[in-house]
Order: sequence, then structure tokens, then C-alpha cells
Amino acid sequence: MGTRLAAVDLGSNSFRLEIGRVEHGVFQRTEYLKETVRQGAGLDENRNLTTAAMQNGWDCLARFGERLAGFQPGEVRAVATQTLREARNRDAFLQRANAILGFPINVISGREEARLIYQGVAQMLPHSDERRVVIDIGGRSTELILGKGQTPMVMESFRVGSIAWSNRYFPDGQFTKKSFAIAEIAAKAVLDEAFDAYHPSLWDAAYGSAGTVSAIADVLVACGWPAGSVTQESLDWLMDKLILAQSADRLKLPGMREDRKAIIGGGVSIVRAIFSLLGIKTLHQAAGGLRHGLICDLIGASSHDDDLRGKTVQRLASKFGVDATHGERVGKVATQLFGQLLATTGMVGTVHDSRPLQKLKWAAQLHEIGSHISHSDYHKHGAYILDNADAMGFSLSEMHRLSLLVLGHRGKLRKVETALEETNLVPQLLALRLAVILSHARRDPDLTGITLTRTDAQGHSMQLQCRAGWAEAYPQSAHLLREEVQAWQKTPWSLELVGC
Repeated sequence: MGTRLAAVDLGSNSFRLEIGRVEHGVFQRTEYLKETVRQGAGLDENRNLTTAAMQNGWDCLARFGERLAGFQPGEVRAVATQTLREARNRDAFLQRANAILGFPINVISGREEARLIYQGVAQMLPHSDERRVVIDIGGRSTELILGKGQTPMVMESFRVGSIAWSNRYFPDGQFTKKSFAIAEIAAKAVLDEAFDAYHPSLWDAAYGSAGTVSAIADVLVACGWPAGSVTQESLDWLMDKLILAQSADRLKLPGMREDRKAIIGGGVSIVRAIFSLLGIKTLHQAAGGLRHGLICDLIGASSHDDDLRGKTVQRLASKFGVDATHGERVGKVATQLFGQLLATTGMVGTVHDSRPLQKLKWAAQLHEIGSHISHSDYHKHGAYILDNADAMGFSLSEMHRLSLLVLGHRGKLRKVETALEETNLVPQLLALRLAVILSHARRDPDLTGITLTRTDAQGHSMQLQCRAGWAEAYPQSAHLLREEVQAWQKTPWSLELVGC
């Protein structure tokens, strides 16, 4: 029967669900659902999703969730893009959305979205060493990716999209020559920095993915233009037809869906701006997209994800001049202590689940990432860097979790007080803090006879036991551990020292 997989894409304009089976390493679609939710139009002036916008999203996800009943966690991946990247109240939406869908929804960064888009497009094209520029115009963002064959090389996300541009430059769906000119100039102003990175000399062919390009191509084909591509001539023709119609309400073109009329003006103006900036003559319509990239990741399984994430962590560490040897040292100590704690607690998965251990190791590798900015407050700067970094392979929530570990790895625990309510995070945080203390001399610590265990059924009390004579041999470490006990006394958790 093959392995069944599903991908959920919460876009700014549409929510999509792709379902299929993998047989002999090839994914075959069995079902595809798409609903025009237009959540990107539901952000108010304070960048909060309106109640109506959230409800529309929840209603759609309830229908998707019913279809996904019976799927296992490893068979489904769901992501959200620009609208939820922007929304200040996204946590309120996601808390209920996760429960309704039945699977966690990860908000991904713009560059991670770009990586997945290219991966999805490349998988649907013939294998070659062709240099490609891939363009994906969504409701509130546009992704540009430069790659060769199956490998993306330059990825960027720009805050320009068909919904945002239509609302701003084509209010009430009115089309004029002047409004198109202004919208195109505004799009160029945002996209102008892409000229050098995506210069025509760097690619052989241009491909357009996702809704905007597909919507334009569908109209052109229905009106007699050749299938599979968009040209400058056909774009000019389409813009003239929109201006002639004067408004979305009066627009009557074959192939133009009703749900696209209100945002076609913004989409056309952005495509024209990209054609002009990058000197595109022909934009080929790509079959793949974000959801296909998600499927590729699912097929690749966790080993591929960990490899990509590991490379991302190494890149960040190298970029900010982290002491890699010390990061690895702290990671070894932290994972050893955390493993001991896992063996005596039911709080954090099972001893055989390597994911918490791997994430703890990454946090240890990056715990000094802020030292390049400030020595005294490097943990605060490090947390800020991780919260704002475009990290391939990671969702925004995963990066935030790493940032909390980095922020809380030293000093008072008040700054991560809210995070201490997460029972899964606290053991990782404690193991990291203890590892930093034990490695304070920046050499491998003596861990012989040191064990970390929980001492109550709830797991809120933990005990660090040292062998006889350890405290006398390492008085500074013992002093720092006693200070650590005091830090935890001000939280709902407690740490006890025995022989330390």
C-alpha cells in the first residue's frame, strides 16, 4: 500500500492540503484540498488577526482535520507563512488551530519557506544542472530562490504580495493605468535589492510557483495564449484588459476565478515588477511548490532534517565566532546529565527519543553566540539573535525554544519565568545550566560519580549527587553549584546537592 503522507500549507490567501502515498520512493497524490481563506486580508492596523479571520482559518482546519483523522504524527507536516509571521496574536490562533487540526502547525521563516519552495519545484522538474531562478508570489510575501539543479543557493523573502498590494494600490478593486504604475514602482522599491543577487547572468531559466503565477497563467491559456509560460507581451495584454474593465466587479475573462478577481491587480503589478527588474523574457509555470517541498522533507525523514539543522547550527556558530570546542564540551556534559534525568522521569518523552537530546546539544553549541556583541550580557544577545535568525530546517517556534535555553543558561531564572511552566523545557534548561557551571574552567570537567536524578513523582524536585571528596577537589565548581540551588529556590522547581 505504500506510506501515506500529508502536507498542510497555511498561506496568506489559501490553505492547502496535499495527501498521497509513497511507493518505491515516489510520491503519488491521492487527494488535494484547497480553500480560499484570505487570512492575509484579516490583519488589522495593529497587525492582529481579526476574530473573523481566525474563525475562517479554524473552520477550514476543522475540515482538513477530519480528513487527516487516523494519520500518525510522522506522516503529517503543517506550516504557516507570512501572515502568521506578522500576526502579533498568532499564538492565540495557533493554540486552537493545533488542537483543531490535530497536528502541530509550525510558523516558518521566509528563507525556510523559500528553501521548501525550491525543493518542491526542483523535485517536479527533470533532473539537470540547469541554473534556475524560482519566483513564488503569495498573498503577503514573495520568495526568490536562485539554485542549480536540486540545490538552492540564494534564498530571500520580500514583504510584497498580491493581497497586500491589491488592498494598498487597488482599493475597492479599481483598475487604472496610474494605479498599476504606482503599484509596480512600489514593488520595485521593495525588490530592488534582489537585482544583484538574482542578476540575469546568474540563471538560465525562470520558474513561477504558487497561486499568483498559476492564476495569471490560467487566464492567459483560457484566452488563447500558449500554455505553460507567461511572457512580457501576455502580461501587457492582461494589464490592458484589467484597465479596460476598470474594476474587479466588471472583470469578465475566461479562466478568471471569482476568488482571484479582488487580488489579481496586485499580483499582475508584482509580476511585471519582477520581469522588469530581473530582465525576464519568459516565466515558466512550475508544477511544484511549498507543499511538495514539505512532502520531500517527510520522505527524507528526520535524518535529513537533523543534517540540515546541524549545518544551520554550524553556520550560525561560525558566523558569530563561537568557540566550537567549548560549545561541544558543554553539549557533551549537558546531554550526559539530561540522559540521566530522562532515565528517572516520565516528563520528557522516552530515553530512546533523541530529539530533546539533539536540541539540547544545539543549544549548547550556540549558548555563547552573543559573545561577539557583549561579554556581560551575551546570553541576552544570543537569545535575540536566535529569535531573529533565518535558520534553514527550523520553524520559528523551534528557534524560539533554542533562544529560551540560551537566554536562561546563566543568571537569574526570572527572565524565563513563563518558560518554566513547560515541564519539557525545564530539564533541558537545568542540564544546560549545570553543564556551563561544571565547564566553567573551559576544560573537560571531572564527571566521575556525578549523577542527576528526580526525587519526586511530579518531577519538580531534582538532585545532583557528587562522589565523596569532589567538592574539596573542585571548590569553585562547588560554590557555583550552591548558587545554582539558590536560583532554583525562587521557582516552582528545586535542586538539591548531595556531596557537592
